Amino acid sequence: MEMTAGEKLRDLRGDKSQEEVARAVMISDSALSSYENGDRTPRDDVKKRLAEYYGKTVGEIFFNEK
Repeated sequence: MEMTAGEKLRDLRGDKSQEEVARAVMISDSALSSYENGDRTPRDDVKKRLAEYYGKTVGEIFFNEK
C-alpha cells in the first residue's frame, strides 16, 4: 500500500521537530502539522520548498512517483 503524502512528510522529518522543519521552509508549525495529518495540501511553492529541504522531488512526496 502506498504511503500518503502526510505519512511521507512525517517519515522524512524523522526526529526533527515540526518547528525546526517549518522554520526552515518558512511555514507555520500548524501548517506543517496539517500537511502531515492530511488535513490540508500545501500550495505548489510550499511543496517545492519541502521537497528541496528533504532532497526529494515534489512527485516523490506528493504524487507517488519513484
